[in-house]
Amino acid sequence: MHTLNVDLGARSYPIHIGTGLIDRAELIDPCLYSRRAAVVTNEVVGPLYLERLCAGLARADVEIVPIILPDGEMYKDWQTLNTIFDVLLNAHCERSTTLIALGGGVVGDMGGFAAACYQRGMPFIQIPTTLLAQVDSSVGGKTAINHPQGKNMIGAFYQPRLVLTDIATLGTLPEREFSAGLAEVIKYGLIRDAAFFVWLEQNIDALCALDADALIWAIDRSCRNKAEVVAADETERGERALLNLGHTFGHAIETGLGYGQWLHGEAVAAGTMMAAELSRRLGWLDGFDVARIERLFDRAGLPVHGPALGVPHYLKLMAHDKKVEAGKLRFVLLRGIGQAVVTSDVNIRDVSAAIEARCR
Repeated sequence: MHTLNVDLGARSYPIHIGTGLIDRAELIDPCLYSRRAAVVTNEVVGPLYLERLCAGLARADVEIVPIILPDGEMYKDWQTLNTIFDVLLNAHCERSTTLIALGGGVVGDMGGFAAACYQRGMPFIQIPTTLLAQVDSSVGGKTAINHPQGKNMIGAFYQPRLVLTDIATLGTLPEREFSAGLAEVIKYGLIRDAAFFVWLEQNIDALCALDADALIWAIDRSCRNKAEVVAADETERGERALLNLGHTFGHAIETGLGYGQWLHGEAVAAGTMMAAELSRRLGWLDGFDVARIERLFDRAGLPVHGPALGVPHYLKLMAHDKKVEAGKLRFVLLRGIGQAVVTSDVNIRDVSAAIEARCR
């Protein structure tokens, strides 16, 4: 097991990464405020892992309140969030009850938002079961639900007390979902860790083959990168915005197509290629590096072109992005592999051309 910490002073927390961790209640027990926990999961993950988690906690004399949600990005909304609140209230859960999110990014985001809101805050633990959640959404305290006009537009910053990452769960993950997670792994190499990007070029086949050593190393490296950024800028006032490489374009894809049509990582990969193309048009990134990025996404089984929604529709959707500041959209772009920057000094003609060049 690898352990690293997200350094946030009194609110610091560990990330444990290894195999078989779902069964290890002794890792969870120190983070509980009481002998009661609500486990939020969904109808796909629940049958696979809920019984194992509950059995371990029962041996530690923890009473479990299960909350089973429908599966899919289209259910990341107010109605489903209220389902969590209904169960918590009907079970008379208290502020000291710990909410455990067992699942992928949707479960983690909604579970975290519910924990932030219920009785103005209850303890929260993340047990991510998808690669995307393990390397990104479970770390850093971003919680949210979607709105018809934009993804993750309603939420809160609310840190977990523990992230428990069991890589054995990746063995039951559909190939498409696994590939989607690789988009966020590749992102860390692009924004701030050029050596990691080179390692990914050399080891992407091992990752796709679910080699345990490669997975643990890549997840650890990704989480360390994110933990450093979060520790420096918890509420995204500066450096943390770099983690959104590809997301401005990608969120437009998800919203424009309808939530769930493309997986988040797929949209981020296509969006990152748009950002790379825009960076090239600004003279910041050369064609050779754009080709390297495209080749790695392709080897990871990810799309390198976005859907043809039409440039005006992309621009309209992007206007609702959370990085809009003083009416101007800020872009995360690349001055080289491992060198991301945030800028609003971009000509709309270049943005439009980059979108058009990367859509099919």
